[in-house]
Amino acid sequence: RRKYRGYVFSQVGEVFNSFYRNNLPFPLTEAQKRVIREIRLDVGSGRQMNRLLQGDVGSGKTLVALMSMLIAIDNGYQACIMAPTEILAEQHLATIMEFLKGMDLRVALLTGIVKGKRREEVLEGLLDGTIHILVGTHAVIEDTVQFARLGFVVVDEQHRFGVAQRAKLWSKSTNPPHVLVMTATPIPRTLAMTLYGDLDVSVIDQLPPGRKPVRTTHVFDTRMTSLYDGIRQQIREGRQVYIVFPLIEESEKSDLKNLEDGFEVLKQAFPEFRLSKVHGKMKPKDKEEEMQKFVKGETQILVATTVIEVGVNVPNASVMVIFEAQRFGLSQLHQLRGRVGRGQHKSYCILLQGSDAGDASARLNVMANCSDGFKIAEEDLKLRGPGDFFGNR
Repeated sequence: RRKYRGYVFSQVGEVFNSFYRNNLPFPLTEAQKRVIREIRLDVGSGRQMNRLLQGDVGSGKTLVALMSMLIAIDNGYQACIMAPTEILAEQHLATIMEFLKGMDLRVALLTGIVKGKRREEVLEGLLDGTIHILVGTHAVIEDTVQFARLGFVVVDEQHRFGVAQRAKLWSKSTNPPHVLVMTATPIPRTLAMTLYGDLDVSVIDQLPPGRKPVRTTHVFDTRMTSLYDGIRQQIREGRQVYIVFPLIEESEKSDLKNLEDGFEVLKQAFPEFRLSKVHGKMKPKDKEEEMQKFVKGETQILVATTVIEVGVNVPNASVMVIFEAQRFGLSQLHQLRGRVGRGQHKSYCILLQGSDAGDASARLNVMANCSDGFKIAEEDLKLRGPGDFFGNR
């Protein structure tokens, strides 16, 4: 705090106020208002902000981040939001464009697939200051990307980025920009960082009105027939379904085989529906294609590994089935559960457990009985310990 001077955003001006008056789609929750006040104090103080924003899945973090970026724009600076995957970056872009409808602000996307002339236009717009907000992936930290006046940086799903990667964003500006890092998984490592780390912490601990809790059940994998019937029922009502298999580094070969075999079994079990398959070993282009089919509703069932853990927003999906749930961490399960319950339909999360799971039942019952990400992270911390405090890992 003593070392880094920050840009002073002395005014909340026309852009912010006109957004607040005309574009705000719903009233802010008290928690959102509190966090925006904390950020305003920071950016007006003359020191560089380094703040962690934790909020449960669906608590409205993106809106808070956007309103903070508007304060930067009001003070003549540019803002940038960095997300770990192309899918997530594109969703942020769509969300932000929707929020800013009718406002005279230029928002651009920069990911690996933005090439050639489009890319040149973006780079020029950043340099001459005509682009107000840049949304992107790791592409944002490449050396060729230079800003006229970068004043505010948002890093989404911050635990997916390395320390060195986040630090690169600082060098894009004469003074380091204000940094807001966001996460929906209050993972124990993040908890540890907030206790010992270099981040101030803001918490959005309220969900907007109208979000329905997801009904979570914990079952043994002997009850497949009734599970399949339930899935069929939901799809006939027009809903979509996620089915997740574990893919854990060490035993990847057998895991991948499980996913492939599982996919075949599911194809036979649901001959009347269309299925997509997504895992990390696929080429990004193919992965993107399969994801898009599901997003557009062309496929009803998405069979995947945890690559879908963050930032996939399909309001029509109402069922999340997780095979061998005992092999996932609690926070991971909570993130996966957060993929459903995003629309107006009643949603379900089914945790399937193999029989040989030892103390896993107790852990999975925590999930079934609790929907608060912070409580779950506490339990996880008790069960698994805090992980690695120091170093780049």
